[in-house]
Amino acid sequence: MSYKDTFIKACKKQEVDTLPVWYMRQAGRYDPDYRVIKEKYSLLEICQQPELAAEVTLMPVKKLGVDAAILYSDIMNPVASIGIDFDIVKNIGPVIHNPIRSSADVEKLRPIQVEKDLSHVIKTIEILAAELKVPLITFAGAPFTIASYLIEGKPSKSYIRTKELMYSEPAVWFQLMDKLGDMVITYLKAHIAAGAKAVQLFDSWVGALSPKDFQHYVLPTIKRIFAELNHLDQPKIYFPGVSSGELLPLLQEVEADVIGLDWRVSVPEGRRRLGSKFAVQGNLDPYVLTAPMSVIKEQAKLIIDQGIQEPGYIFNLGHGLFPEASIDKLHELTDFVHSYSTSALAAAKQGSGV
Repeated sequence: MSYKDTFIKACKKQEVDTLPVWYMRQAGRYDPDYRVIKEKYSLLEICQQPELAAEVTLMPVKKLGVDAAILYSDIMNPVASIGIDFDIVKNIGPVIHNPIRSSADVEKLRPIQVEKDLSHVIKTIEILAAELKVPLITFAGAPFTIASYLIEGKPSKSYIRTKELMYSEPAVWFQLMDKLGDMVITYLKAHIAAGAKAVQLFDSWVGALSPKDFQHYVLPTIKRIFAELNHLDQPKIYFPGVSSGELLPLLQEVEADVIGLDWRVSVPEGRRRLGSKFAVQGNLDPYVLTAPMSVIKEQAKLIIDQGIQEPGYIFNLGHGLFPEASIDKLHELTDFVHSYSTSALAAAKQGSGV
């Protein structure tokens, strides 16, 4: 079986015959076999076992036929190396036992030591790089999103403590952004050295900020991260999370290859706001997967028709998969994206006289 690089080509805005598709959180709780594993091990325990983490990463590639694998991990994994004590608590999420509340707390954070503290992650990447016949995407949490957990102490809907620190003690805020930016850069460089074929920066909650605040308090660190990775050939993806459409025009100076869109902004509008500089990824509402298959295909067809209008499009969701999603529907959706996009791209090529 030959290596399938359609995803990489799309990231680089090269011509493809079929649209690539993968799903955020595709290695997860919607899969009955994964749920069996989770009855025995926690998320962090799976991550500590490279062979098992690799097995979970491979599941959706084998079962769904997606065009890229994404590393089974968690955005919180690297923060343990910088001195944060946390657990992933069922039905809550990350719970921080030593939250960041002051300059002294930030000063205690140490530089990440990937080889010493995260060798299990590197080993998982090495296993997958040797076994996969599709590209492996690895990832990190972006500084704002990580900071929101570290400051709040747990997931939040208002981000009140985060914004309070940001507005009231900007020097402390930027000190934290610098340290988290350093962590992300070192972590992703180690992933690429171990065999990652693409990296994604998840900024799930940065849409909670106004464009003005994003530009001042967060964007400089995002730009620095991608600038530090720019010399590496592997595609770089930035996903600014949910409700981030108003932030898109500010990303034009970011040295990424792909921008992920949520479902609130159409693909053509997203491209317009981005200045058509990037490949784009997205953006089916995950909860459309609760609908009958005819509705799912109708919605996917609309997005595909928009996506193929310009080179550089990857079919995905506008956010991560949820536990109630149907594995059978996902398999059928993946097949539909491949078959319909193949026909639509061929018709477009013929119509243009190429």
